[in-house]
Amino acid sequence: MEPTNNTFYLTLAVLVIAWCTLHSLMISITVTGFLQRHLGTKYRFYRLFFNIIAVITLIPLALYARTQSGPVIFAWTGYYGIVPVVFIVTGLLLFYLGARHYDARQLLGFAQINNSRSSAAITQSGNLDTTGILGVVRHPWYLGLLLLIWARQIDITTLIVNTLLTGYLVVGSTLEEKKLVREFGDKYRDYQQSVSMLLPIKWLKSKLAAF
Repeated sequence: MEPTNNTFYLTLAVLVIAWCTLHSLMISITVTGFLQRHLGTKYRFYRLFFNIIAVITLIPLALYARTQSGPVIFAWTGYYGIVPVVFIVTGLLLFYLGARHYDARQLLGFAQINNSRSSAAITQSGNLDTTGILGVVRHPWYLGLLLLIWARQIDITTLIVNTLLTGYLVVGSTLEEKKLVREFGDKYRDYQQSVSMLLPIKWLKSKLAAF
Protein backbone atom coordinates (compact mmCIF):
# COMPACT_ATOMS: atom_id res chain seq x y z
CA MET A 1 0.00 0.00 0.00
CA GLU A 2 1.37 3.43 -0.93
CA PRO A 3 2.29 5.93 1.79
CA THR A 4 -0.26 8.41 0.41
CA ASN A 5 -2.96 5.79 0.97
CA ASN A 6 -1.80 5.23 4.53
CA THR A 7 -2.00 8.96 5.17
CA PHE A 8 -5.50 9.13 3.71
CA TYR A 9 -6.81 6.23 5.79
CA LEU A 10 -5.21 7.55 8.97
CA THR A 11 -6.62 11.02 8.35
CA LEU A 12 -10.03 9.53 7.61
CA ALA A 13 -10.02 7.53 10.84
CA VAL A 14 -8.99 10.60 12.86
CA LEU A 15 -11.73 12.71 11.25
CA VAL A 16 -14.42 10.09 11.91
CA ILE A 17 -13.28 9.66 15.52
CA ALA A 18 -13.24 13.45 15.96
CA TRP A 19 -16.78 13.75 14.58
CA CYS A 20 -18.06 10.93 16.77
CA THR A 21 -16.34 12.40 19.84
CA LEU A 22 -17.78 15.86 19.22
CA HIS A 23 -21.23 14.38 18.64
CA SER A 24 -21.02 12.29 21.83
CA LEU A 25 -19.74 15.16 23.97
CA MET A 26 -22.51 17.49 22.80
CA ILE A 27 -25.19 15.03 23.95
CA SER A 28 -23.43 13.83 27.10
CA ILE A 29 -25.16 14.29 30.46
CA THR A 30 -22.31 16.53 31.65
CA VAL A 31 -22.61 18.98 28.76
CA THR A 32 -26.40 18.99 28.47
CA GLY A 33 -26.79 19.29 32.24
CA PHE A 34 -24.39 22.25 32.33
CA LEU A 35 -26.22 23.97 29.47
CA GLN A 36 -29.63 23.37 31.03
CA ARG A 37 -28.49 25.02 34.25
CA HIS A 38 -26.91 28.03 32.56
CA LEU A 39 -29.13 28.62 29.53
CA GLY A 40 -32.49 28.30 31.25
CA THR A 41 -35.35 28.60 28.76
CA LYS A 42 -32.88 29.14 25.90
CA TYR A 43 -31.87 25.49 26.23
CA ARG A 44 -34.95 24.62 24.17
CA PHE A 45 -32.94 25.65 21.09
CA TYR A 46 -30.08 23.27 21.84
CA ARG A 47 -31.43 20.17 20.10
CA LEU A 48 -31.85 22.10 16.84
CA PHE A 49 -28.38 23.64 17.24
CA PHE A 50 -26.92 20.20 17.91
CA ASN A 51 -28.48 18.76 14.73
CA ILE A 52 -27.24 21.66 12.61
CA ILE A 53 -23.68 21.28 13.90
CA ALA A 54 -23.81 17.50 13.37
CA VAL A 55 -24.82 17.92 9.72
CA ILE A 56 -22.43 20.78 8.97
CA THR A 57 -19.45 18.89 10.38
CA LEU A 58 -20.48 15.65 8.66
CA ILE A 59 -20.53 17.13 5.13
CA PRO A 60 -16.75 17.72 4.74
CA LEU A 61 -16.07 14.33 6.32
CA ALA A 62 -18.36 12.58 3.83
CA LEU A 63 -16.80 14.48 0.91
CA TYR A 64 -13.30 13.56 2.05
CA ALA A 65 -14.26 9.88 2.41
CA ARG A 66 -15.49 9.86 -1.20
CA THR A 67 -12.16 11.04 -2.60
CA GLN A 68 -10.59 7.59 -2.32
CA SER A 69 -12.20 4.18 -2.00
CA GLY A 70 -9.38 1.67 -2.43
CA PRO A 71 -9.67 -1.95 -3.53
CA VAL A 72 -12.75 -3.99 -2.65
CA ILE A 73 -11.98 -6.44 0.15
CA PHE A 74 -15.44 -7.99 0.47
CA ALA A 75 -18.50 -8.17 -1.76
CA TRP A 76 -21.88 -9.80 -1.27
CA THR A 77 -21.72 -12.19 -4.23
CA GLY A 78 -23.35 -15.46 -5.21
CA TYR A 79 -25.85 -16.80 -2.70
CA TYR A 80 -24.77 -14.08 -0.29
CA GLY A 81 -26.23 -11.48 -2.64
CA ILE A 82 -29.53 -11.84 -0.81
CA VAL A 83 -27.96 -10.61 2.45
CA PRO A 84 -27.71 -6.89 1.53
CA VAL A 85 -31.28 -7.02 0.21
CA VAL A 86 -32.46 -8.40 3.55
CA PHE A 87 -30.37 -5.77 5.37
CA ILE A 88 -31.86 -2.91 3.32
CA VAL A 89 -35.46 -4.10 3.56
CA THR A 90 -35.13 -4.77 7.30
CA GLY A 91 -33.36 -1.46 7.88
CA LEU A 92 -36.06 0.53 6.07
CA LEU A 93 -38.76 -1.41 7.90
CA LEU A 94 -37.14 -0.56 11.24
CA PHE A 95 -37.12 3.12 10.30
CA TYR A 96 -40.78 2.97 9.28
CA LEU A 97 -41.87 1.14 12.42
CA GLY A 98 -39.80 3.44 14.61
CA ALA A 99 -41.34 6.50 12.94
CA ARG A 100 -44.76 5.32 14.14
CA HIS A 101 -43.60 5.92 17.72
CA TYR A 102 -41.00 8.67 17.43
CA ASP A 103 -41.79 12.34 16.99
CA ALA A 104 -39.80 13.79 14.06
CA ARG A 105 -40.33 17.35 15.34
CA GLN A 106 -38.80 16.43 18.68
CA LEU A 107 -35.95 14.58 17.00
CA LEU A 108 -35.12 17.64 14.89
CA GLY A 109 -35.54 20.03 17.80
CA PHE A 110 -38.60 22.01 16.72
CA ALA A 111 -40.97 20.58 19.34
CA GLN A 112 -38.67 21.70 22.17
CA ILE A 113 -38.71 25.27 20.86
CA ASN A 114 -42.50 25.38 20.84
CA ASN A 115 -43.22 23.78 24.21
CA SER A 116 -39.97 24.61 26.07
CA ARG A 117 -39.71 20.99 27.18
CA SER A 118 -36.88 18.61 26.38
CA SER A 119 -37.35 14.90 26.99
CA ALA A 120 -34.73 12.17 26.70
CA ALA A 121 -37.36 10.07 24.93
CA ILE A 122 -38.15 11.26 21.40
CA THR A 123 -41.52 9.52 21.39
CA GLN A 124 -44.62 11.41 20.31
CA SER A 125 -45.81 11.83 23.89
CA GLY A 126 -42.37 12.49 25.36
CA ASN A 127 -43.01 9.58 27.71
CA LEU A 128 -41.49 6.10 27.74
CA ASP A 129 -43.04 3.96 25.00
CA THR A 130 -42.42 0.19 25.00
CA THR A 131 -45.03 -0.87 22.44
CA GLY A 132 -44.66 -2.09 18.86
CA ILE A 133 -41.12 -2.24 17.54
CA LEU A 134 -39.93 -0.67 20.81
CA GLY A 135 -40.94 -3.93 22.45
CA VAL A 136 -38.51 -5.76 20.16
CA VAL A 137 -35.43 -3.50 20.42
CA ARG A 138 -34.91 -0.31 22.39
CA HIS A 139 -33.22 1.54 19.51
CA PRO A 140 -34.74 0.40 16.18
CA TRP A 141 -33.36 3.35 14.20
CA TYR A 142 -29.80 2.65 15.32
CA LEU A 143 -30.19 -1.00 14.35
CA GLY A 144 -31.69 0.03 11.01
CA LEU A 145 -28.76 2.34 10.33
CA LEU A 146 -26.27 -0.41 11.17
CA LEU A 147 -27.94 -2.75 8.68
CA LEU A 148 -27.96 -0.10 5.96
CA ILE A 149 -24.29 0.89 6.26
CA TRP A 150 -23.16 -2.74 6.03
CA ALA A 151 -25.44 -3.59 3.07
CA ARG A 152 -22.81 -2.83 0.46
CA GLN A 153 -19.49 -4.07 -0.81
CA ILE A 154 -16.62 -3.23 1.51
CA ASP A 155 -13.45 -1.43 0.53
CA ILE A 156 -10.88 -0.12 2.98
CA THR A 157 -12.52 3.30 3.25
CA THR A 158 -15.93 1.75 3.90
CA LEU A 159 -14.47 -0.67 6.44
CA ILE A 160 -12.85 2.15 8.42
CA VAL A 161 -15.96 4.35 8.38
CA ASN A 162 -18.41 1.51 9.09
CA THR A 163 -16.34 0.05 11.93
CA LEU A 164 -15.97 3.42 13.65
CA LEU A 165 -19.64 4.32 13.11
CA THR A 166 -20.70 0.95 14.51
CA GLY A 167 -18.67 1.60 17.63
CA TYR A 168 -20.08 5.11 17.83
CA LEU A 169 -23.69 3.89 17.57
CA VAL A 170 -23.08 1.45 20.42
CA VAL A 171 -21.49 4.21 22.52
CA GLY A 172 -24.23 6.65 21.52
CA SER A 173 -26.89 4.16 22.53
CA THR A 174 -25.21 3.74 25.92
CA LEU A 175 -25.06 7.51 26.48
CA GLU A 176 -28.70 7.84 25.51
CA GLU A 177 -29.60 5.02 27.88
CA LYS A 178 -28.02 6.91 30.79
CA LYS A 179 -30.25 9.90 30.05
CA LEU A 180 -33.32 7.70 29.84
CA VAL A 181 -32.50 5.98 33.14
CA ARG A 182 -31.98 9.38 34.71
CA GLU A 183 -35.38 10.57 33.48
CA PHE A 184 -37.51 7.43 33.90
CA GLY A 185 -35.65 5.60 36.67
CA ASP A 186 -36.74 2.06 37.56
CA LYS A 187 -39.33 2.07 34.80
CA TYR A 188 -36.57 2.26 32.22
CA ARG A 189 -34.36 -0.19 34.11
CA ASP A 190 -37.21 -2.73 33.92
CA TYR A 191 -37.47 -2.00 30.20
CA GLN A 192 -33.75 -2.70 29.80
CA GLN A 193 -34.19 -6.07 31.51
CA SER A 194 -36.96 -7.18 29.17
CA VAL A 195 -35.95 -5.68 25.80
CA SER A 196 -32.52 -5.77 24.13
CA MET A 197 -30.76 -2.53 23.19
CA LEU A 198 -29.92 -3.27 19.54
CA LEU A 199 -30.06 -6.96 18.62
CA PRO A 200 -33.51 -8.49 19.39
CA ILE A 201 -32.04 -11.39 21.38
CA LYS A 202 -34.44 -11.18 24.33
CA TRP A 203 -37.43 -10.88 22.01
CA LEU A 204 -36.32 -13.96 20.03
CA LYS A 205 -35.76 -15.92 23.23
CA SER A 206 -39.26 -15.08 24.45
CA LYS A 207 -40.77 -16.18 21.12
CA LEU A 208 -38.83 -19.44 21.09
CA ALA A 209 -39.80 -20.14 24.70
CA ALA A 210 -43.45 -19.79 23.71
CA PHE A 211 -43.22 -22.84 21.43
